[in-house]
Amino acid sequence: MSKEANVLFDAPGPRAQARNRVLTVVSAIAVLGVVAALIWRLADKGQFEGELWSPFIEWQVWDNLILPGLWNTLRAAALASVLALLFGAVFGLARLSDHWWIRIPAGAVVEFFRAIPLLILIFLAFFLPNKISPVIAESPFGQFQRLSVEYFFSIFGVEINAGTITVPAFAAVVFGLVMYNGSVLAEVVRAGVLSVPKGQAEAAYSIGLRKNGVMRLVLLPQAVTAMMPAIVSQLVVLLKDTALGFIIAYAELLQAGFKQIPPNYHNNLIQAGLVVAVIYIAINMALSRLATLLERRSRRSRKSAATTMGTGTGAPPAPGMAATSSATGASA
Repeated sequence: MSKEANVLFDAPGPRAQARNRVLTVVSAIAVLGVVAALIWRLADKGQFEGELWSPFIEWQVWDNLILPGLWNTLRAAALASVLALLFGAVFGLARLSDHWWIRIPAGAVVEFFRAIPLLILIFLAFFLPNKISPVIAESPFGQFQRLSVEYFFSIFGVEINAGTITVPAFAAVVFGLVMYNGSVLAEVVRAGVLSVPKGQAEAAYSIGLRKNGVMRLVLLPQAVTAMMPAIVSQLVVLLKDTALGFIIAYAELLQAGFKQIPPNYHNNLIQAGLVVAVIYIAINMALSRLATLLERRSRRSRKSAATTMGTGTGAPPAPGMAATSSATGASA
């Protein structure tokens, strides 16, 4: 067996490599054929005519529709990302608590919101307060409801009038994104902390650190590097999920680019969908690139990674250190 083989993959031999090259060429030709057929079909239906693409070279369309929609998408995604990260950090660490009265409720909250589809959360946040707030207003909790809206939820545009709460589309979308993605990030945080080798925590406890110090100074700095790819992937999902605001008429990018442009410009659905898709792809690629740079920087800033120290072997001692250690041990 080749030295390059591992448990899950055997390195191909000369015949397998030749066969793989042939399959690659055949697959590439098949894909190109499908793409060419699709382009020919679109051209036959007139989908490449200039009048269908002309709206996207007009500044008025970008200024009045696409850019405001993009701003609303980024605004909702940015706020929801910050709140979801805070939610995930708090509840992820709460699930690691030694106290059952913290660990069990935190686990129930995370599992509850992670199990509900995001679209249902958005619907509940948008429609439910308007239905139940008049009932609460007549109960002993009416004053608490009014103060909560006036001093906290009003930040997100929530209003209360005669005991009836009105939730704007922006707040409903942010709420759904925070609850769902925050619950997923809570599991990411919990798994990231648990992925750090136990020896790290044991060594920290042995030098007198308390649990708060162990978590803050030892476990979390190492876990963040391991969690970064999963966190970024979830933030990309969060950004794309802002498009679900389309259902409650939130004026985000998909609503502006895919619902308002085609009816006014020759029903160019395909063209609008392609432009919107390219914008989403560009944003997500930029976010992924930024995350890659942050991950590389965090790895360079640490002298040792958790995975290396968890192998049980550790790094080899520097020249002369072995002899010094032996001499120290002998003198002791």
